[in-house]
Amino acid sequence: MTTRRVADVWNGRLKLRFQVRGTGPDLVFFPSVGVPAEDPLVTALADRHTVHVPEFPGTGSDASHDIHAVDDWWDVVLAYEEALRQTGLTGVPAVGHGFGGMLAADLAASHPDLFSRLVLIGAIGLWSDDAPPADWLAAPREELPGLLFANRENLPVAAFGPDPETAVEAAVSAMWAMGCAAKFLWPLPECGLAKRLHRVAAPTLLLWGEQDRISPVTYAKLFAQHIDGAAVHILPACGHLPQWEAPSDTELLVRDFLDEGGE
Repeated sequence: MTTRRVADVWNGRLKLRFQVRGTGPDLVFFPSVGVPAEDPLVTALADRHTVHVPEFPGTGSDASHDIHAVDDWWDVVLAYEEALRQTGLTGVPAVGHGFGGMLAADLAASHPDLFSRLVLIGAIGLWSDDAPPADWLAAPREELPGLLFANRENLPVAAFGPDPETAVEAAVSAMWAMGCAAKFLWPLPECGLAKRLHRVAAPTLLLWGEQDRISPVTYAKLFAQHIDGAAVHILPACGHLPQWEAPSDTELLVRDFLDEGGE
């Protein structure tokens, strides 16, 4: 069962909403945007954790105008930090994927006491001229599956399948969500994170798909160079969404890493 929590933050200008699933020790999961909404890793982790999934401002079904309450990336980071402290979600593990990985990484760097452990899956937020990330925000809808998955046979039917009604709803939702993210990612997904990553104090696992086109595997190595002691694991035959293409391996790696911290 999924419930909701709301944190009233940013001096009353923003309500940051969380979807909550499962039972057990708290965990925060920062999803990406413009990808299938039902993340199988959230479902798997909810077997042993109370998983809190924040909705990025503007992406909730009843809060599309919330994106106007935050003007720049630093606003976003501070608003999330305020919401996490207000809801008692400090000193807990965090998992971030893609755009959500960028947010989780910056929260961990800006506020080193915030998380007990950190898992970044195909995170964005760094930049290399030698391996620029794919601009999935501007990609035509029909090209998006090819950017997200190494193998198109792994496409989740609910998000990209043949049902016309589902496809239209998913497309509209994804387009708006990507527009909200683009406010902070265009023209480059580079908000100074590289200068702050050395401050991350939480033990960190970097989990990447070998064929990630959104955030090429080069970025796993770049993140590792900045985060002291970070462990890197590359999943073969996977793109930007290893939790869909190799769900058992992804779940096992994340669970084992969390168990090392007694989670």
